Amino acid sequence: MEKIAIFVDVQNVYYTTRQAYKKNFDYNKFWQTVTAGKQVTQAIAYAVDRGDKKQQEFQNILRAIGFEVKLKPFIQRADGSAKGDWDVGITLDMMDYADDADTLILVSGDGDFDILVERLKTQKGKQVVVYGVPALTATSLMQVATNYIAIEHQLLLG
Repeated sequence: MEKIAIFVDVQNVYYTTRQAYKKNFDYNKFWQTVTAGKQVTQAIAYAVDRGDKKQQEFQNILRAIGFEVKLKPFIQRADGSAKGDWDVGITLDMMDYADDADTLILVSGDGDFDILVERLKTQKGKQVVVYGVPALTATSLMQVATNYIAIEHQLLLG
């Protein structure tokens, strides 16, 4: 049985699906699709914690599906901009958990991950499947992935 590890950049998926489709990502459908007939060694959803009730309910849904939810506090800068980036955390976890899986699944369109994906393939010999919204996924990430799967209507709510 193929072993998979799943890493979801929650903020990236939220904003890209909202911008491209005005809809939300269907985490249940995604889980059913990617885990069918496979053994999940790790599944982590990385999110920013604003502390509001609706967000906490969403995080509990992710946990019920099977994700470990890692939270980083929402930081509002003095200039009004916000910070809540999980890129380094996702990178470290993917490198740390790579040896336990045959295939790593990254849900993000962030081009900063292209170097990570390349390294996982060349140095660790891993398959890396990337899910992202086509219009908002970096071309470099699509090209370096073992397999790129577009997040389209079948993976959206509503």
